[in-house]
Amino acid sequence: MSELHLPYGSAAEGPFSVSVMPGGVRVPGWGWAGLRVLELAPGGSATFATGEYEMIVLPLAGSAVVEADGERFGLQGRRSVFSRVSDFAYVPPGTDVAVHSAAGGRFALPHAPASRHFPARYGPADKVPVELRGAGQCSRQVNNFATPEGFGAGSLIACEVLTPAGNWSSYPPHKHDTYREGAESELEEIYYFEVAGDGGMAYQRVYGTSERPVDVLAEVRTGDVVLVPHGWHGPSMAVPGYDLYYLNVMAGPPQERAWRICDDPAHAWVRGTWHGQPADPRLPLTTASERDGN
Repeated sequence: MSELHLPYGSAAEGPFSVSVMPGGVRVPGWGWAGLRVLELAPGGSATFATGEYEMIVLPLAGSAVVEADGERFGLQGRRSVFSRVSDFAYVPPGTDVAVHSAAGGRFALPHAPASRHFPARYGPADKVPVELRGAGQCSRQVNNFATPEGFGAGSLIACEVLTPAGNWSSYPPHKHDTYREGAESELEEIYYFEVAGDGGMAYQRVYGTSERPVDVLAEVRTGDVVLVPHGWHGPSMAVPGYDLYYLNVMAGPPQERAWRICDDPAHAWVRGTWHGQPADPRLPLTTASERDGN
């Protein structure tokens, strides 16, 4: 299913190196989760309208000033996704947005149809909940900057995951494609990847059922995207020598803004092996303070 793996540049549009829109023709039936990645040269700027979507401006590399809804937000940003947790700006639907970057950079714009209205506001880096999940070789870091527990929004759910080299994350394989009250959410999901180091790569698996087939095993590199319309997804495999970052963007029908998953029963037992195991000592890879190196 090559239409679900979008190598860097294959989903470009204008100033956006990635442009995946709800209701687009790229994947039939895709209707909720959206992501654009804006790339600006030094001194560059871009203006655009949010339309029916709520949106977050998240620096991946670089800093910016965001003007929207009568507000002006200075985003400190970061040198790379591997250097620190970033601040961000939330922008409501029906808003004209301007992004200016003196030094240039790369900025993720996750978005989704808004089921409720929230005002434009600033999200400071030191208020982003940072969570360590898993244990041993399944350890990873999750920056819950726009999850239901961490930030108020209408329907958009987004987080960052950092996986140390050699570890597996997004594991055990899980899904969230069927609404079951209190048990599972119906959410599309976008994975946007960056890999530390020149020539770095990683792998992403997505698979379905006989009733709803999907089959992806993709080698991914910086700037690549994998779309998950339904089905089990995971693992996300960080190869030895290269730390892995991915941005997850999720949205679905507006029953509620909730992120509830169901593990693949064939592999759910793996969670039970984590009890008593420590997290990978390399974690956390980032905090709200700048890290030397990357």
